Amino acid sequence: MKKNSWKAWLYLLPALVFLGLFMVYPLIDVFVYSVEEGYNFASQTYFGTGAYNYSYVLHDPFFLQALKNTFLLVIITVPVSTGLALLISLGLSSIGPLRSLFQTVYFLPYVTNTLAVGLVFMILFQKTEYTDGLINLMLELFGAGPVDFIGGPYWAKMFVLCFYTVWVVLPFKILILTGALASVNEEYYRAARVDGTPKARIFVRITLPMISPMLFYLIITGFIGAFKAYSDAVALFGTNLNAAGMNTIVGYVYDMLYGDSGGFPSYASAAAILLFVIVLTITCINLLVSRRHVYY
Repeated sequence: MKKNSWKAWLYLLPALVFLGLFMVYPLIDVFVYSVEEGYNFASQTYFGTGAYNYSYVLHDPFFLQALKNTFLLVIITVPVSTGLALLISLGLSSIGPLRSLFQTVYFLPYVTNTLAVGLVFMILFQKTEYTDGLINLMLELFGAGPVDFIGGPYWAKMFVLCFYTVWVVLPFKILILTGALASVNEEYYRAARVDGTPKARIFVRITLPMISPMLFYLIITGFIGAFKAYSDAVALFGTNLNAAGMNTIVGYVYDMLYGDSGGFPSYASAAAILLFVIVLTITCINLLVSRRHVYY
């Protein structure tokens, strides 16, 4: 047993070294920066240690706005994208002809460049002096006035950002759920049909429990991905997200390091640690919930 145990640790050693160098060490390093007050990159000096950086970040209106935007993005896009992906996957699983074609069409946005998709969305939604955009032209057919979705009110910009995020993440979720549905044993469905079980009850009692591990995986990764959102907002509103009021927590960290507010690594590190704590807390809550509702 001891010999086999040593072999197992030897096999794990490359992965452990990789995780230590590129995940554990950077996390510790960022935490150290976050408690060093007034850290200077050039001189590698600081004038004290404490929780001031966290206090500054938590009272910074730009960070609070980024926190609000990120939470709204998470709360809206994760359930909407997962629900839509489940509905589309059920539809794809129920059709025979052209299934592969439809799967390819739905997967195309996932392999398309994020900034290219953002540019298309900007053209669709942006209101300029030359055109109101395709979406506004469609709204006029229903008697609604033109709305500047890119440079207009906050709710309009948040709608576009959520729409764009759902569009980008939907293909991957459809792919995962389509595979999960295909792996469900047909014997369960045959037995349910023999008993005359309604389709709704079959879905709730058989389909959902059988694909619950994949649903849970998508929800967890969806939360983490939404909290790390940044490129989506840049693709739609440009690099000056603070001026647009559409910054995210990751965008705030980047701005503190390299943006117009750049040169404050201590504040950026504090914001990064706060993001880590938020994501870790929500992940732990999801893990606790999954013990009752996920069937392996």
